[in-house]
Amino acid sequence: MNTSKKDMSAKDFLQELAELLKSEPSFVSSDEHLLKNYVTERALALDPKLIKLLRKDKRTFERFFKKVDDIVIFDRDSFVRFLNLKDFLPDSYTAFEQKIGLATSNGGLLSKDESVVLNWPYKDCVLEGDMRREGEPRDEVFYNNTLAPDEVDRLLEPKVLTSFKRYDKKGEHSVTDFVRDGFGVIGDNIIIRGNNILALASIKQEFVGKVKLVYIDPPYNTDNDSFAYNDSFNHSTWLTFMRNRLMLAKELLTDNGSIYVQLDHNEIHYCKVLMDEIFGRDKFQREIIWHLNTAAGFKTIAKNWVRDHDSILFYSKGPEVVFHELYRDYSDEYKARFKKADKNGRKYRDDRGSGVRQYLDELKGIRVSDVWNDVMSFQQAATAKEYLKFAGQKPETLIQRIISASTNPGDLVLDFFGGTGTTAAVAQKMGRRYLLIEQIDSQVEKIVGRMKKVLKGDDEGISKEMGWTGGGSFVYCELKENNERFAKRIRFAESKDKLARIWKEMRDSAFLSYRIDPAVIDDHAKDFAELSLSDQKRFLDACLEKNHLYVNLSEIDDSEYAISDKEKGLNQKFYKTHFS
Repeated sequence: MNTSKKDMSAKDFLQELAELLKSEPSFVSSDEHLLKNYVTERALALDPKLIKLLRKDKRTFERFFKKVDDIVIFDRDSFVRFLNLKDFLPDSYTAFEQKIGLATSNGGLLSKDESVVLNWPYKDCVLEGDMRREGEPRDEVFYNNTLAPDEVDRLLEPKVLTSFKRYDKKGEHSVTDFVRDGFGVIGDNIIIRGNNILALASIKQEFVGKVKLVYIDPPYNTDNDSFAYNDSFNHSTWLTFMRNRLMLAKELLTDNGSIYVQLDHNEIHYCKVLMDEIFGRDKFQREIIWHLNTAAGFKTIAKNWVRDHDSILFYSKGPEVVFHELYRDYSDEYKARFKKADKNGRKYRDDRGSGVRQYLDELKGIRVSDVWNDVMSFQQAATAKEYLKFAGQKPETLIQRIISASTNPGDLVLDFFGGTGTTAAVAQKMGRRYLLIEQIDSQVEKIVGRMKKVLKGDDEGISKEMGWTGGGSFVYCELKENNERFAKRIRFAESKDKLARIWKEMRDSAFLSYRIDPAVIDDHAKDFAELSLSDQKRFLDACLEKNHLYVNLSEIDDSEYAISDKEKGLNQKFYKTHFS
């Protein structure tokens, strides 16, 4: 009897908390559902509005606040864990998930050391689920996939590569071999389509300690990056997502190599702490401010300082780092001041404070600082020929500056958030080698199309400055899909009928998660049918065993995958160390 009363009391409190939170309009969706993910994020931000709401109720005050002397402390971690209990306002999907047995064991914070986050929506994705505002529409939406340590089996083993093609200014050719340098390392430029953490793990043995520069422009984790159905909260998951990839990137860098990570205010400071941990606080070189010069329109509406910059974190792998001083031309105003001072016979103190009289043509120019206000964004130059109407695209001049400062001709540059291929385009024109990784099909098409033009001698971006007339080549290849082919079909399915057909095929030929029993799902077919199209997609995606998204190299001879002798030979030549 006492246990029953205790259980009833707990359920009463859950309901009371839900009603209390729903009393704040910003915590509720248009259809009267509590936005649990949003409330979680407000708790992590120590939102005064949320704290005042919880303090005014006696039971929530006793549960989530502690008193130390005369100071009242909000126990936000306890509150967050409570919000994510599976019994707290389960939606139709969660209820179905619990019936099937796919629900995770708890809603605690993700361990940054052990979990692996496979996917994250990119900067131009739409919002689903608990939407706060609309973003730009996109063709492909990724659900966040987080694997706990006991779920990671063969995930990070090298994958079979397929669909090899070589491109040069004459067009597309078949691949018969790879160019290797004097040290036996692949010297070809490589573009890989596939999940970036799995691609990084695949190329690690071949390119470990060979990359001179990593530049990445990852998802910024803004509202437009938010994904549906966050298992706990997106800030923690984003940090885990980044840590997984930064750890691999560090291994690939040379001892004197550099990494540049571009973000905005949403995660830049957390990312710095993360990179301090991975690379060492003493390896932090600079935080570069890219002044966007776009303080107009909606940005000026906010009752706050107008935000008008991105940040770029610059770290080295070791104590020694390749770095070349860069200079930019003097402005007309600067030249006029200099000439006036010289005409009057006065020493002119330049930006370095030397006070030495020179004539201008003897100086290299103004030394580039860590504030870049001379590189135009596409919001300023929307008609630029290189602009591909992609929200996250960066100008070639921005990447040129980074490559110029931190590499020498012939060095290897890595970008594993390929986007529109700007890093590859600039590296090609500057005589650097490159490795580019991109997962989204529509972006891969943009990259290959752009690079074909570059090889033929485009006149866009930095081409004129570099005297670029074309030349060179790159090799394109893909991670050979296994469960990933089902994941794609799920993302693009337009009806429940199509999803039902996909499920039948999955049941017969996909690698399904050990946590589900197909027979149990079929027994609850009616419950599944009542889920929304989006929830059905989410569930079927969760049923796929993520260790089998792509075909492992160790299974290249398995007849089930029908890998040709030619592709086997090319994999052997690419993964030379694995076959020696």
